[in-house]
Amino acid sequence: MTNATLTPLLTPAKELAQTLRSQGYAVASAQTVATISKVALENLENLRQYWEDLPRDPYLKDGGRYRFRRHASYEIKGDHLNLVPHRAHWQSVNYNALHGGIERWFEPIQSALLNDPAWQSLLVGLAKLLSGLKPASTWFVEAHQFRIDTAGGIGRPTPEGAHRDGVDFVAVFLLDRVGIKGGETRIFDASGSAGLRFTLAQPWSVLLMNDERMIHESTPIQPLGDYGYRDTLVLTYRSNGFQDSPHRGQQ
Repeated sequence: MTNATLTPLLTPAKELAQTLRSQGYAVASAQTVATISKVALENLENLRQYWEDLPRDPYLKDGGRYRFRRHASYEIKGDHLNLVPHRAHWQSVNYNALHGGIERWFEPIQSALLNDPAWQSLLVGLAKLLSGLKPASTWFVEAHQFRIDTAGGIGRPTPEGAHRDGVDFVAVFLLDRVGIKGGETRIFDASGSAGLRFTLAQPWSVLLMNDERMIHESTPIQPLGDYGYRDTLVLTYRSNGFQDSPHRGQQ
């Protein structure tokens, strides 16, 4: 990258829980992610290949064609990770004014990724960290693979703007930045005016947030040359069931 970025303050693994508890957010390096996942960083790096075949998001209401994604849902109880039958992603308009209130059926995450031990260890390791902050007998987890590209000149990671997700915790992992400028992360205190801006640049670095306390967004990306893209993984953890449409199951 040739564009200047604002580097976030990184929190080491042993301080993650306390920092997340006191600040409502924490940013961690790729090595820290590997540590809490109890896997080698090279095994996490190997997962980046699964971002090369993401279907286009058909639900963008701004008419854009810049977002590609896959989706999966889990229940995590202790060390047990259970992939639930494929389901729609749903948010109320209270949390997503642009795309809320509709069932969005994204293509499922590929089985090769779902069955990768490093992927599974990542989800369980993060659940264990979060259980130290909010005890939960079951975590209801949604996983979203994203690619935002600049084929149309600009790509918008969060077309809905600054928002909360309606869950307990959100983890945003930066997987790659290729040939772009922008994509700055911005977080705000939901109960005040305090905010912070920075750019995640290291593959597998992560922003962890208490979703009840923090509002977040990412700025649009533009190409440095002819084309660029930004890959991310978003994991959401909720302790009181999945968010589902009140009309689920009705025709």
